[in-house]
Amino acid sequence: MSLIDLLGSKARIEIVRELSREPQYVSQLAETVGMDGKTAVHHLSKMEDAGLVAHYERGNRKYYYLAKTVELRAAPPPERTFVLQTGERRDDPTAVESATDD
Repeated sequence: MSLIDLLGSKARIEIVRELSREPQYVSQLAETVGMDGKTAVHHLSKMEDAGLVAHYERGNRKYYYLAKTVELRAAPPPERTFVLQTGERRDDPTAVESATDD
């Protein structure tokens, strides 16, 4: 699946937006973006298969985070720029402590 296909979904854009803030577990993310857990898992699986997101486990929860940076730039004429790309992250999202950890 191409990056444009992967991010052509409004739901996946919402997931990217939320995960750009902090790692989240499935039910937390599903509630935040307004979808059921099964749908969230479906989208996260596709995004993980493409290498855009990854996960780590803490306790009995699976936390998802952006594995790559995502950049989208678009400009109207005369530039007519449209850039959608990913890059490697420089931080370690698994080191972030969440206030919701038990």
